[in-house]
Amino acid sequence: MPFTESARYGLELLYPFDQELVVTNIAGKVQLTADWGEPPEDTPAWPPFRTFGDDYYSHQLSLDLEVPPGWAVRTEPHPKYFTDPTFSTPLAVPALIRTDWWPMIFFCIFRAPPPGITHIFRKGEPYIAFAVLPADPDLTFEPMDPETAAQREMRSRRLAANRDRLADGTRWTSDTRTIFDGTYRNLSRAARAKAKTEGE
Repeated sequence: MPFTESARYGLELLYPFDQELVVTNIAGKVQLTADWGEPPEDTPAWPPFRTFGDDYYSHQLSLDLEVPPGWAVRTEPHPKYFTDPTFSTPLAVPALIRTDWWPMIFFCIFRAPPPGITHIFRKGEPYIAFAVLPADPDLTFEPMDPETAAQREMRSRRLAANRDRLADGTRWTSDTRTIFDGTYRNLSRAARAKAKTEGE
């Protein structure tokens, strides 16, 4: 569930072009193969993908996303990259764009595939994700105070003692004999229901 919730978080872009783009790595250099044809009218950057050194390539995105001051847009690999059994999903490089003074995401960068792997862009398929995050999070890593630590330890022990009941009907064993269950999912549902009730 943590992965599926993360996969639904933020925004995704779908590849808009009719031309399929195939990205390979030949002799240590990225190769972009697509029949782009003549540039459409009012399209300043064509083709929209270009090599970016030997190991990367860029997409001329020219997308304007405005988020509130103090927030930023982060480009990320699309979650499909981590579940694709063919390894053909493009690998976007994370970047943080501060839209309060930078008016447009002009391009995004992708990592070239390793030798023997092909990345493919197909029309209508997702190829990059965006998340909106605090631009300068004020985070401090410090020891947990004893009272909070004790409360969380007690909560952990209660969960462990009641796990069979909390996971009822959701336990399964993987092919590596690792036991999984739906305890996290069940607690998430309960927490959402409680928050909804308290908010009414």
